[in-house]
Amino acid sequence: MRIDLSAEWTPAQAEFDAFARLSGDDNPIHTDPAYAARTPFGRTVSHGMLIYARLWGLLHSARPGTAERRQALMFPAPCFADEPVTLTVAGEAPGRLALRAVRGDGAEVLVGEAEVD
Repeated sequence: MRIDLSAEWTPAQAEFDAFARLSGDDNPIHTDPAYAARTPFGRTVSHGMLIYARLWGLLHSARPGTAERRQALMFPAPCFADEPVTLTVAGEAPGRLALRAVRGDGAEVLVGEAEVD
């Protein structure tokens, strides 16, 4: 079955904070705006796996029950709170899916693929 999905998402700091609580990854680059302001990013950045979770949710909304066999992900640019991101999932299921999340300025914040059943 061919999959071509796209959605807009504007991450919020509250999502970064909730993901930190759930995952245990409370690195201040994700959760502390004062700390993050002193880094090269200048503000908090999303957990990479939060972005992936949004992509996975997009897939599951269209194809419930999809199971993942493997994934390969890269996070070439930061994803910031309050900046829109376009999420896309494309390919064959079962088979390989291309995953992509892109900021409004064109920077890719996630690029990868998943092999699914």
